[in-house]
Amino acid sequence: MSERRGEVIRKTKETDINISLDLDGGEVAIDSGIGFLDHMLTAFGVHGGFGLNVRCKGDLEVDGHHTAEDIGIALGQAFAQAIGDKKGIARYGSFYIPMDEALAFCSLDISGRPFLVFDAQFSQWRCGEFDCCLTEEFFRAFAMNSGVTLHIKSMYGNNSHHIIEAIFKAVAHALKAACKIEYEGTLSTKGIL
Repeated sequence: MSERRGEVIRKTKETDINISLDLDGGEVAIDSGIGFLDHMLTAFGVHGGFGLNVRCKGDLEVDGHHTAEDIGIALGQAFAQAIGDKKGIARYGSFYIPMDEALAFCSLDISGRPFLVFDAQFSQWRCGEFDCCLTEEFFRAFAMNSGVTLHIKSMYGNNSHHIIEAIFKAVAHALKAACKIEYEGTLSTKGIL
């Protein structure tokens, strides 16, 4: 069993979330209550090579905002647990993903200094029951709670589904590269991350 695991239970008046993440693989099972978000988180788990289990009951009678943001928070916290002291990791990852007419790019640093740069425009405002603007909210919450410096750019694209899916897959592949154990010590002039 992998030691690079994190588990978060987060219950508020808006959401009730249980997330487990294994950086070294495992089952991917997602139930967020929003079909399109399930599809994106499944792609994230599969393309990252992660074991990922997400269960969320959110106030979808309001809208999907709290669900998307709070899953981002909990997933970020689970990632921070799983990555631990960051010893030996490659630290950096960058990846391009084409999805039909769309092309997305992600570059990231598992630095302990959370930051998000998000540059994407969506032609359609919704994908199923998912408001496209929640993509940025999800990744902001993930970055701030994981301690990852995260840069995401949609290079171009017309179909919002393709753009968002390319983004999720690009982030997953960049994280996969950055989480890889490649060193004896810590890749930092400071000696710690």
